[in-house]
Amino acid sequence: MLDWNEPLHTTNKPAANPVPVPPPQENISTSTAPVNPDDKRVINGQTDINQLAPFKYPWAWQFFLNANKNHWTPLDINMTQDITDYQHKLTLEEKHVYENVLSYLTTSDILAMRNIGLAVMEKMSAPELQIYQARQVYEEALHTWTYQHCIETMGLNQSEIYNRYRVVPQIHQKITIANRRLNSVMRSDIDLRDQDELHNFVISYMFFAAIFEGCWFYNGFSPIFALQRRGLMKGTAEQLQYIMRDEVMHAAFGIRVVKQILLEEALVLDKKAIRDMWDEAHEAEKTYANYILKDPILGYSAAMHMGQFQYIANRRANQMGLKAEPFPGAESTLPWLDEQANMRKEKNFFETRVTEYQTGGGLKWD
Repeated sequence: MLDWNEPLHTTNKPAANPVPVPPPQENISTSTAPVNPDDKRVINGQTDINQLAPFKYPWAWQFFLNANKNHWTPLDINMTQDITDYQHKLTLEEKHVYENVLSYLTTSDILAMRNIGLAVMEKMSAPELQIYQARQVYEEALHTWTYQHCIETMGLNQSEIYNRYRVVPQIHQKITIANRRLNSVMRSDIDLRDQDELHNFVISYMFFAAIFEGCWFYNGFSPIFALQRRGLMKGTAEQLQYIMRDEVMHAAFGIRVVKQILLEEALVLDKKAIRDMWDEAHEAEKTYANYILKDPILGYSAAMHMGQFQYIANRRANQMGLKAEPFPGAESTLPWLDEQANMRKEKNFFETRVTEYQTGGGLKWD
């Protein structure tokens, strides 16, 4: 245990390689004049990044307040019945689904955390945006803890589960796409005043908000919810319900930020780049669905999974204000899925410590 009264061990010897003090960042004003909120910008701003208010983007601050209403930990949820279900009730096909969904999600939430924390947040030049994104980084870490908790509780082989994204091509494909997007913007030499760099950054941010979290995550929990609807793995499903509420807000916030950047920077997105983004995401999701559901489970199939992906993709395109839906005419194949985000559940204090939370699915997207 750390003793706060214990003196720190210091030395009088000078550092061998003293670290130079960096020059002020361009988006941190050294002026003593008061900050005018009208001068704030999402990116490439010149106002003092340290001054929170007056807000230019009060909606971003509201996202932060809402996110804190959905506070929870995986230890709040009883997983006892899930152990019995996994060991004695799940079929081999259902275990295959359960394990591979966890395998994909464990890696994906770390990617989402790195994207916001390392590639996006530092480029924001209004603190109300960064503050919500700081909460988002925490939530992605919390989600990773949740998957780890499920893996430990079920007694799964951690090394084998965590390495599936590297050795299972159908999972690796999705992770590779996300890594490519992330690496293209997580560079020290990126200049968002360059139109090509800016366009790539916005497409990457759009991918993570609308597809990675808005489609792949939103749709990705549904196989576990299908088990829950049959009375199986209800603890795991409840964990994912909390996560889903977070992810709905992450996607909504990202889409809102992208739309604001397009407005402020007068940026016109390349239609082919958007079409390619949807097509690549769809093909990867199809490959993944055909793997985890190569043998359909009761009440759920790869065709149902993909039908819902197309339906949700159209919804995200509309929320972004894109003129063309990627999959015209797609209809919901899982009409119960939205209930998982919209449902308001009051928890008994003696059952869990969670008593009230914000329903992310109820947020307005525009």
